[in-house]
Amino acid sequence: MKIYISADMEGISGVVSLAHVEPGSGEYERFRRLMTREVNAVVEAAFEFGASEVVVNDSHNNMDNILVEELHPRTSLISGSPKPLSMMQGIDGSFDAVFFIGYHARAGSSEAIMDHTYTGRVMCAKINGKSMSEAGLNGRLAGYYGVPVVLVTGDQNAVKCAREELDDPVGVVVKEAVTRYSARVYPFDVVKERIREGVRQALEDVSRFRPTVEEGIVELEVTFNQSILADMALLIPGMTKKDARTVVYTAADYLEAYKAFRAALAINSGIR
Repeated sequence: MKIYISADMEGISGVVSLAHVEPGSGEYERFRRLMTREVNAVVEAAFEFGASEVVVNDSHNNMDNILVEELHPRTSLISGSPKPLSMMQGIDGSFDAVFFIGYHARAGSSEAIMDHTYTGRVMCAKINGKSMSEAGLNGRLAGYYGVPVVLVTGDQNAVKCAREELDDPVGVVVKEAVTRYSARVYPFDVVKERIREGVRQALEDVSRFRPTVEEGIVELEVTFNQSILADMALLIPGMTKKDARTVVYTAADYLEAYKAFRAALAINSGIR
């Protein structure tokens, strides 16, 4: 059984502050070790419950947070950026299941640690009219390749978003958000046991999960926090303007829609 893991950082168990997740801050080195430790706990449980191969894609910020020298020896790591498929680089139809580890809620969520959708410049991203978190956007790319998302970890609203947007993956709440920058957190032994149990539930019968698939034409709608970002996104052929801050792209399939979303963010990466 081949497992793909996309690992973000805001949803890691002890993370509550921007200082914990921003390279260069005093706390960042400590928390990248905690991220590595939590990913290792997931990988260890995956092998315990039937995985034969695990691939981890580092999916936070510059995507080089996980310490390869401390990573579980039986896994491989996709590290660095930019990556054409970003948080889902490396996904294809050879995988049996996808895990989203350390994920967070979509932009605009309350009681959610550092809620956002890919970047703080995005106020809302919709697929066929439905608002998406990163779990929903990324999970549909897994679905494009026929692979189900079976496990999501993060705070309670990260799990809630994923369950609303995907085909009911197992959710592991590793902390309980109070505000954007505060949460009730637990000793790692407690978190590790929750993760182990979640992985067990996810892998004991993977066949019961279904990929989340967008059939046919796919409409992507992105609302930015500034009009200039929408203006620049119009450089993408086929992108149209809905209002001052919102653009729409109609794609032949989900992979095309995902690439259009990635391109819109990339075009705007240097604009303040």
